[in-house]
Amino acid sequence: MSPLETPDDRLQQAMKRVLLATLPGLLALFWLYGWGVLINLILSITTALIVEAGVTRLRRQPLQPVLSDGSAVVSATLLAAALPPYCPWWLTVTAMASGLLLGKHVYGGVGKNPFNPAMLGFALAMLMFAQPMTHWPAHGMDVVAAVHQVFNVGSAPDAWVQATALDSLRINKSLTMDELFASNPAFGRFGGRGVEWVNLAFLAGGLFLLQRRVIGWQAPVGMLASLFVVSLLCWNGSGSDSHGSPLFHLLSGATMLGAFFIITEPVSGARSALARLLFGVGVGLLTYLIRTWGGYPDGVAFAVLLMNLCVPTLERFAASRQIQVSP
Repeated sequence: MSPLETPDDRLQQAMKRVLLATLPGLLALFWLYGWGVLINLILSITTALIVEAGVTRLRRQPLQPVLSDGSAVVSATLLAAALPPYCPWWLTVTAMASGLLLGKHVYGGVGKNPFNPAMLGFALAMLMFAQPMTHWPAHGMDVVAAVHQVFNVGSAPDAWVQATALDSLRINKSLTMDELFASNPAFGRFGGRGVEWVNLAFLAGGLFLLQRRVIGWQAPVGMLASLFVVSLLCWNGSGSDSHGSPLFHLLSGATMLGAFFIITEPVSGARSALARLLFGVGVGLLTYLIRTWGGYPDGVAFAVLLMNLCVPTLERFAASRQIQVSP
């Protein structure tokens, strides 16, 4: 690192690498769902930049440093990747604006937020607009149909939504896992149909971030290891009361997006090595509990926010134990 490089320069470089690392996952989402992913991305980034500019003006601060640091664009990209493609335009705008305002700027802006802004926006949208947040498409659409669906103009296509694999498993009462994988179109080979490839794509991006030392290994390893272990311990084979195999949970929902791009956010996450490891473990355990016994099919967002509340306690515990985990 150049001695002349400022913290702002380092932040910009880190954000650029994070955005680059999201490309495989975003391309996989586009392949799976089509133009709705790109529309979500445009709406989310545009909203984020407008909110950042508006708040910066109200604070009488210069625009250029705030808009160029990349943090708002990263939050917008992660939220767009988590939201259902083809959700109404106002949902994306509301989720992004509320996430930044209530999760970041109300606490003083970048570097001071106790909650992950993208996940706070997602969770608020889930609580306020549960129905459109569960409308995941069964297939992609061409650009015209996508615009019709998102902006509610013209005639929208019929029968285009289906329950996700996680949601189907959560409400299943009679079918075995083998029957679900054989008959339910939401199930693929190991996890959610197509979503398993999206998770592998985000995994590839996450490994790039690890290789470039943009993120530490502790939080991702803690989350994935705890999710694997608890799902293995609670796995009941292919019975109708099975909660899914470890591989199913690793390759369904937003697991890899959460492990490498959400919980590694340096401000709302833990800082010391042991605390980061415990933070990841907690997110993995809570994700499984919410998926299995909670009211929402994928618990990553709520798990992250709950663990954000625990960061001060984790940091104090890590300091008191004086245990060193290699960075």
